[in-house]
Amino acid sequence: MTSETLKPAPRRLNHGLQRMLGRDNHEQGRAATPLELLYDLAFAASFATAGNLFAHGIAEGHTVPAIIGFGFAMFSLVWAWINFSWFASAFDTDDWLFRLLTMVQMAGVVILALGLPAMFESIDHGEVLDNRVMIAGYVVMRVALVCQWLRAARSGSRYRTTAMTYAVFVSVAQILWIVIAILPLTLVFALLGGLVALLVEIAGPLVAESRGAKNGTATPWHAHHIAERYSLLAIIALGEGVFGTIAAVTTVTTEYGWSFDAIVLVVVGMVLIFGMWWVYFMVPAAEVLHVHRERSFPWGYGHFFIFASIAATGAGLHIVAYTFDEHYHVSDVTAVLAVAIPVLIFLLTVFTLYSYLLRTIDAFHALLALASVAVLAASVVMAANGASISVSLLVGMLAPVVVVIGYESVGHRHAAAHLDRIEQDAPAPH
Repeated sequence: MTSETLKPAPRRLNHGLQRMLGRDNHEQGRAATPLELLYDLAFAASFATAGNLFAHGIAEGHTVPAIIGFGFAMFSLVWAWINFSWFASAFDTDDWLFRLLTMVQMAGVVILALGLPAMFESIDHGEVLDNRVMIAGYVVMRVALVCQWLRAARSGSRYRTTAMTYAVFVSVAQILWIVIAILPLTLVFALLGGLVALLVEIAGPLVAESRGAKNGTATPWHAHHIAERYSLLAIIALGEGVFGTIAAVTTVTTEYGWSFDAIVLVVVGMVLIFGMWWVYFMVPAAEVLHVHRERSFPWGYGHFFIFASIAATGAGLHIVAYTFDEHYHVSDVTAVLAVAIPVLIFLLTVFTLYSYLLRTIDAFHALLALASVAVLAASVVMAANGASISVSLLVGMLAPVVVVIGYESVGHRHAAAHLDRIEQDAPAPH
């Protein structure tokens, strides 16, 4: 054997075009790429924009329009992110065309974010919904993804039908969105039209993957990779809570200097964010999805409530800042509710996803859920009965802490037992 035969294969340092043949869904060491992390940063900025508009609307007393606008914005952003992330988990080639089309999608995110103020304002005024710029950005994202699906369809015969199904459904949905943007629709009719387009969007993955599961052509997404992708976006969204904490503390210190309230807000913000992070990672999503891929849809789409509630928690901390700003008249109860409600949605969604993935309604975890609800309710009741906002928030921040303590002391044993039962069905490595 010559030394020449022992030379390692040449490294691939360029990014020439490759066929999209599908990734190995058992690939060892599969992790998020630098491009995916860069892509997520565009969404982080958009979450912040939506959160700021939401907080400002609440502070101005326009609660219902703010909630509608925030929900519309978050759904558009999260849905587009979900679709790209699952596609990339299955077909990422990291060639120059994949990178450029990802850049186009990032540009679409920026355009969508630029359209959010006009959309929020039109909802607030109750006139024709001005979602033209927002939809333009969304369509840019989706058209770029259609190009990726067409590449996957053209690259090989195995996933051709599945890829074309995605491409067709996404394309039809974009036509509907464009029609909605062009027509001068009021909010009600725009939402009804959006519901139709949304149903088309949702039908695409359901039809494509259900057909693919029957004939072995479902997209080859990687369970551990996709779980990591979701967790990274959750962490990025939690950064909005850090910004909210900084905004609240800055407002207090600017008006009154460092005080008890300022110190409490630092503690509340950090404990809430850290506690929510800890709770999120209690769910063994990767391990379960690796064995039961069919459980991916409710888990994946259920994260809309995870991401939206995390972003809304950060916005709630912004609203707390407005209670110390003399230019706004935000009551303590409103501010506490603005934090408590999204934290409640987050915790209940995590418990729901945990129970769904592990196929169990664990009595102890149900007790923890009820305890966290009771803590959050107590914080609101205290604010309504004259307790200071600082004391009320100190109580509310204990909601995720209760869950963490319960899980780390007892609950982890229950989770391990359920996971051991599931992993007995794990496919043999190949």
